[in-house]
Amino acid sequence: MSFGISLLGLFGLTLLSGNLIAVTLILFGIVIITFEFGANYTVVANGLWNLFNSFVLTALPMFIFLGELLTKTGISRRVYQSLAPLFSYLPGQLVQTNIGTCTLFSAVCGSSQATAAVVGAIAYDELSEQGYKPKWIAGSLAAGGTLGIMIPPSLALIIYGWWEDVSIGRLFVAGAVPGLMLAGMFMLYIGIAAKMRPDEFPKRDVVPLGKAIRATVNIWPFIILVFSILGTLMIGLATPTEAAALGVVAAMLIALMYGQLTFKAVWEALKDTALVMSTIGFIIVGATVLSQALALSGIPEDIAKAVAESGLSPLLILIAVYLLYLVLGCLLAAIEMLLITLPFTFPVIIGLGYDPVWFGIAVVMLIEIGMLTPPLGMNLFVILAISGGRLKLSELAVACIPFWLILMLGLAIITAFPQIVLFLPNAVF
Repeated sequence: MSFGISLLGLFGLTLLSGNLIAVTLILFGIVIITFEFGANYTVVANGLWNLFNSFVLTALPMFIFLGELLTKTGISRRVYQSLAPLFSYLPGQLVQTNIGTCTLFSAVCGSSQATAAVVGAIAYDELSEQGYKPKWIAGSLAAGGTLGIMIPPSLALIIYGWWEDVSIGRLFVAGAVPGLMLAGMFMLYIGIAAKMRPDEFPKRDVVPLGKAIRATVNIWPFIILVFSILGTLMIGLATPTEAAALGVVAAMLIALMYGQLTFKAVWEALKDTALVMSTIGFIIVGATVLSQALALSGIPEDIAKAVAESGLSPLLILIAVYLLYLVLGCLLAAIEMLLITLPFTFPVIIGLGYDPVWFGIAVVMLIEIGMLTPPLGMNLFVILAISGGRLKLSELAVACIPFWLILMLGLAIITAFPQIVLFLPNAVF
């Protein structure tokens, strides 16, 4: 046990030193196996074979490709332009449109960074020209982007479900209500702020209702795309991998209908998918090696046993796990944090009697919080890049504080009322 604790401490220091995370995971996995079991790496080879022979994991590159395809073919821009007239009736107008478009785009994308980048590229300059304050533009885009990993399909939920053998279909359905709840809370806050501080929100003309409804013509193909993914999952017609493939086909048909399905767009989407997937895949390989080593060493089980025998209440232990994720969210990106922590936190929390589907949603919400937490909140850097130097990190961090607090409130709500997460998957499945 003391060897395991010492090794984990050294592992943490190595991560904080800035070394390549995937390499760090692989090296420490090999060190554990070598010192504990000699040079017997058969289990590692078997684990890697099972990793790349996983049907479930093939959903990951498919959903990444789907998001890239929507970006490269310009479908997302049409959605934004169609939603803007509808949101002209709400206080905050185009800032509300940012949240609404992020919410809808999240239902087909699965990535927070991609959601923030796509909607941000469309909206940032437009809102700046309209005279909106930078804090509202940047804060709404960074916060709205976090919905990309909560509202299904979600890359984080795919990895969580595959890694811990939890039904991805149940996780997808479970993420829908909390995701929409967070979107509603963001919009409520923006609406209240627009009423209280109207000088910070330029007043635009309200689009006549008939014209606003007619403008939604470009949303309906997108709704069909959402149904091809979530609808087929919820009624049991497709697995997550099959739903991802259906989504890609539907996106191609929509792009073809708009005359934007070009060889260049598809090729660019494939190249970017390969880059993103290779990065994630390398981290997964490292996490697999370390996970196999930890499973053989029994360190996670020892930790779970020690926690269970500590006499602390389950709620207190859960709060401690939350604090761990909040700290790591300042230092690590989402996928790394997920794969590094789950071998330790999952057996502890499930051993206390918490539902694995509920815990998956709670972890993803914690990752969302990390996306807005400096110094390494990934959505902050996405919006900084889009702003082209017009914003400082400190300014953006301050702008995101209210949305960060809303995410914390959302986490407290699903902790106090877990049925908000569980009632829909229990009803569907």
